[in-house]
Amino acid sequence: MGNFLAGKVVAVTGAGRGIGRAVALAAAAEGARVVVNDHGVSVEGAQPTSSVADAVVEEIGSAGGDAVAVADDISTMAGGQRLVDVALEAYGRLDGVVCLAGILRERMLFNMSEDEWDPVIATHLKGTFTVFRAASAVMRGQRSGTLIGFTSGNHQGSVSQANYSAAKGGIISLVRSAALGLHKYGVTANAVAPVARTRMSANVPMELKEIGEPEDVAALVVYLLSERARAAEITGQVYTVAGPKIAVWAQPRELRAGYAEGAWTPERIADFLPGTVGVDPMPLLEQVAEMARAARAARAAEG
Repeated sequence: MGNFLAGKVVAVTGAGRGIGRAVALAAAAEGARVVVNDHGVSVEGAQPTSSVADAVVEEIGSAGGDAVAVADDISTMAGGQRLVDVALEAYGRLDGVVCLAGILRERMLFNMSEDEWDPVIATHLKGTFTVFRAASAVMRGQRSGTLIGFTSGNHQGSVSQANYSAAKGGIISLVRSAALGLHKYGVTANAVAPVARTRMSANVPMELKEIGEPEDVAALVVYLLSERARAAEITGQVYTVAGPKIAVWAQPRELRAGYAEGAWTPERIADFLPGTVGVDPMPLLEQVAEMARAARAARAAEG
């Protein structure tokens, strides 16, 4: 057992499999007491079972660690509150939460139903909010704590996962808001955009050129939960980890601005905007266009 997180209590959602499991195991191995949450559903969000969370608790215990299981659905306010309540009942405090619970329901935007939109937003975005909401109240009183949300490179946009992409973009804004609002209470908030081999990454519709393992991501999360990260004043950040690579995403900011003399009209904007304010190229759009060109070329060759 290590001591990078000695004395800390950490709650991890989606901790029954994949990156969540790796984070729970890594945190326990570094001395944290861990609340393992997993509703135990399939990638699509069906067939819940508590056995996956229980199995991780047993694994941590067998390695000499200390953990408890919570199988509640954190997409509900009651579920997020119960996760925090269990941590307090079992260990008397809560030093960090890591929100990894998520599902996928892939569909092109023009075919997506409400039943495919709502559960994805609820699990990813609302599920992060419910835990952050309950945990931040405790951390404010403690004057310390760490909130970690999980986003994705897909926050830039997605061809056939608009629900997932929207949720992940919302998590970044939630994390930045938490960093701003909780800074004076000694609470930090950051987001991780992992690229690792999991059940969910197997459904990514584009090739992942840089990819690692869940354990690579877990190492970064353990660091962000630690006093070393707090001492470095790391908050409001979005990090990608993909195998040996760690990267930080830029903060949103204006690129260019233009000003009119007098009121804007559509005609003046049409003459002014393209050559002056312009656009910020969308990297994924070029990838999509290149894939379309390749597909057309392949069809032409076959024909």
